Amino acid sequence: MRAPSISERKRKHLEVCLSGAAAYATRTTWFERYDLPYTALPELDLADVDTRTVFLGKPLAAPVLIGAMTGGTEHAGLINRHLAEAAQRLGLGMMLGSQRAMLERPETRPSFLVRAVAPDVLLIGNLGVAQLVRGYGVEELVEARTSVGADAMALHTNPLQEALQSGGDEAFAGVIERLREVVPAVGAPVLLKEVGHGLSAALARAVADVGFAALDVAGAGGTSWAKVEDLVRYGEVRHADLVEWGIPTASALQQVREVLPDMPLVASGGVRSGVDAAKALALGAQVVAIAQPLLASALESADAVVDVLARYLRELRVAMFCCGARDLSALAEVTPSLRPRA
Repeated sequence: MRAPSISERKRKHLEVCLSGAAAYATRTTWFERYDLPYTALPELDLADVDTRTVFLGKPLAAPVLIGAMTGGTEHAGLINRHLAEAAQRLGLGMMLGSQRAMLERPETRPSFLVRAVAPDVLLIGNLGVAQLVRGYGVEELVEARTSVGADAMALHTNPLQEALQSGGDEAFAGVIERLREVVPAVGAPVLLKEVGHGLSAALARAVADVGFAALDVAGAGGTSWAKVEDLVRYGEVRHADLVEWGIPTASALQQVREVLPDMPLVASGGVRSGVDAAKALALGAQVVAIAQPLLASALESADAVVDVLARYLRELRVAMFCCGARDLSALAEVTPSLRPRA
């Protein structure tokens, strides 16, 4: 059976993600296990809550990135432009979907070009670590970054997704040493990210000396990209245990933070509300990323994306207000409590 082209797969990815069928069914983010301390007398005004921050050298109006979603198809280009315009209007950051399609099929490059509508945003490009083993190197990373005007690059690692994908990249041997060779030579900040199955404490130790500018823990509990591939390949879930495998986002965040206390961290993977975001920031993240909840609105318009994100940012501000955190440094000092088990 012929493996689908990259563009075909990207189109099917969008369809599956829009359907909601790729969400984890048996595993959660674990954010529901935590409560922020509720403060009945917060001694500040909601209007004075300050969500501004700086991440990777760029100012953000709030500690929120629009997470990596797509690229390489006509619909992907529309989605990326709407997302980028929303990021520009709200002062947020944005990570592009994997740019492998752009490098291998230059005609898809326009779907990744968003600087015209988002000249000021923190823009992060994206390639897979598996490609480094297959011959990609500094030249490809620099091309991916500069051709779209990105400020930084993300390298995503996704062995479980690749193992279930038709024609997926299954060669990961030697990848850490390859990262040590490539990352310091890129000449711009490089992040390592999972795609929704989580980074562990052991992984954090293994890459501590690579030179990453940040890590995106991208934990389990939101979209299972292993499940996406099962559904794209077979039209059904055939590997029920594998597609539910992963480190819950809150656990991944705490594991990596304990090993690398000074490493900037992105919390993504099912960070579905502003309250989830506040919990993630209190647990050690510098910023959070949100993706799937924006997908349907991104097909509609930038205004629709802004509406979703504005509600999310309002929830974050109210959560900070009601736990007495005037700014993000104060929120980082808040200690979430574990809920009693029923």
